[in-house]
Amino acid sequence: MYESTNPHMWKGRIDSTDRPEMFRFHQAVQIKSVFEPVQDLGTNSVGIIGFKCDEGVKRNQGRAGSFEAPDALRKNLASLPMPAGASIYDFGNIVCENGRLEAAQEELGQAAARMLQQNIFPIILGGGHEVAYGHYLGYKYHADAGHKMGIVNIDAHFDMRPYDEQPSSGTMFRQILDEKQNASYFCAGIQRNGNTAFLFETAAEYGCEFILEEEINPDSIQQCLQKMTEFVNKNHFSMLTLCSDVLEASSAPGVSAPSPFGLHPKLVRTILRGLAAHPKIKSFDIAEVNPALDESERTVKLGAQLVYEVICARSSL
Repeated sequence: MYESTNPHMWKGRIDSTDRPEMFRFHQAVQIKSVFEPVQDLGTNSVGIIGFKCDEGVKRNQGRAGSFEAPDALRKNLASLPMPAGASIYDFGNIVCENGRLEAAQEELGQAAARMLQQNIFPIILGGGHEVAYGHYLGYKYHADAGHKMGIVNIDAHFDMRPYDEQPSSGTMFRQILDEKQNASYFCAGIQRNGNTAFLFETAAEYGCEFILEEEINPDSIQQCLQKMTEFVNKNHFSMLTLCSDVLEASSAPGVSAPSPFGLHPKLVRTILRGLAAHPKIKSFDIAEVNPALDESERTVKLGAQLVYEVICARSSL
């Protein structure tokens, strides 16, 4: 289920061939195998891995198409300026085919654990939001079982549906909380019109903290970020996950469930900048960018810019 990255994904504008301060991503990314240790590990190391999958979205009766997002995001990252002090590795893709979601999540978890063991910050390019369960498995295989784990989700939906019949892109946070009893969950951007009363009740039952979309605005953003930071501080480590459907549809039309009342991209950028620089945030994933439904690559370009913000925040540590 693993494929290495085609080097042709990383190409773009060249301003200089010998001055690193003028390099762009495609000139500095090092393509590696996820199965081999990195021998020349640099400081502030970031590892990119794709999760080509929309099986969870299909199971959740959403609009498929995010299978193609990892490579589309790479292409839009390629010409962005290389952040000073960063070491960027590309570890290829986990590919979900023939409906084998659980096997793909398992393999993603193993890959994420390898990165965490080498002190590399994983950035996982989804795929549907089922990527978050595979993301979590990386901690299950790497971290001390007794450590408290935080999950910070920037999302319009709780994604805590029952999974009695099968897991999907709408079940993974309930799966994680059922499996890891000392995990806790914070969701920012929740929309009242995107979650049933049952899901609000479920979130309360599991002790989830959340901020409604309507509570996040330019005047309140720092206060919201402070609440999220306090949540992160209570845990030994936290994973950060972004579902692109939290963004307003005018900025991100290419998602499974677009929302006219989503968050403005600048608000999401502020949250990512603040959280990604926190030393207890150890990894990040972006989910449900859907090139098949996009308009003029608006969503893919925005998704790449948000990934870039996370990389820049990590390189400043």
